[in-house]
Parts: sequence; C-alpha cells; structure tokens
Amino acid sequence: MQVNTFLRCATSRLAREAPRFPITSAAVASYHSSAVRSANEYHGTTILCVRKKGKVCMMGDGMVSMGSMTIKPNATKIRRILPKGVTDPQKGTIVGFAGATADAFTLLERLEGKLDEFPGQLSRSCVELAKGWRTDKYLRRLEASLIVADESVSLEITGNGDVLEMSDGVISVGSGSPYALAAARALMSVEEMDAEEVAAKAMDVASDMCVYTNKEFLTFTLDDVGKVDIDE
Repeated sequence: MQVNTFLRCATSRLAREAPRFPITSAAVASYHSSAVRSANEYHGTTILCVRKKGKVCMMGDGMVSMGSMTIKPNATKIRRILPKGVTDPQKGTIVGFAGATADAFTLLERLEGKLDEFPGQLSRSCVELAKGWRTDKYLRRLEASLIVADESVSLEITGNGDVLEMSDGVISVGSGSPYALAAARALMSVEEMDAEEVAAKAMDVASDMCVYTNKEFLTFTLDDVGKVDIDE
C-alpha cells in the first residue's frame, strides 16, 4: 500500500513539474505538410553537357523516383527545340532539365517563346527567361533547373535569376551533378576522348554513385561552331 501511494505521488509531482508545450493547430499543420512533402518529394536526375573537339553532347538519365520508390526508369529529360520553319537539327537548341516535370515543361514553353522572339540569340533568350522566372509572381514558384545549348554556347538557367556559362565547357544539374561534373572535368584533359565519350564515362560514374540516377542514358549532339557575335 505504501509503495503504491509513493508511486502515485511521484507520478503526480512529475506531471506538475514537467514543462508544458501546447500543441497548436499551426504546429500540427506544419508537421503534416512537412511529412507529406517529404513522402512525395521527387528526387532528381543527372543532366550533363560537354563541349569538346568541335562537338556538343548533352546526356541525361531516365530515372524518376518518389521517395524510395522508382516510378519510371526511362523518362525523357532532354528535348531538341527547332526554330519555326527549320528542320536541320544542327540549327536547333538542346534543353535538359532536372526538377519537377510540370515546372520544367512550363519553363520550356517560355524558353521556346523567347527563342521565337529572339531567333539565333540563345544567350539573350535565356536572360529574358531568367528575368521573368525571377520576377514573375507565378514563375518564381517553379522548381527546376535547365541546361540549354546550341552550336555556339552552353548555359545553365536557375530560378535565382542566374544564367551561367562554364569556362571549361562542362555543365551539369540534378542530384548526381557533382559526380558527373567532377568526372567530366577530370576527363577533359584526355586528348583521345571526344565530347560524347567524356559525357558517357562521366554519366556512368554518376549513376554508380547517385541512387537517383540510372544508366538509361539519352544523348543529343551538335557540331560546335564556336561563339558567334550578333549585333543586337
């Protein structure tokens, strides 16, 4: 009897002295939204673009995953955009994306519109897209990264308003991009390897290291003619 009385008193005292943290509806909503967002988060991909020895090669894997589950192994994450009335693939623009698919396609449509507005001026088209992406109330919510390349230049476009051109001819985005970028830069000094061989080997390394990148690679190539000055 004395033991039971002691335990009841100790439990009551602990309950009175324990700090109280009220659970508000906002806290519950925050936890719920975080849990849902974590469960449904689409993990990325790896897109790599290499310019070397007169060639431009863009390569991407096909894996789409949600959480720990693979949704699709052979998605198409690279597109070729051709100007109106043009059928020559060499005159087109190659675009690769990583991130939410719907967001990426929205940006692709915007980019295609800018390319029609400024034909043959990829850099200016990308700057105009980045300006809208950064300042537009709707577009700023889009979560994706783009790599674009034509016969003259390769660029990365981000939602922060950045339009980046790498000095070494190698650009990569996506979850496996650090591995692909490092491998490609290391292989750029191998004289015997062309752009497609460098990209293939670097993507193979990335797919071995990144669990969200597989070996279902899609490749687009262009001839590199170097930078062309255009009077605007």
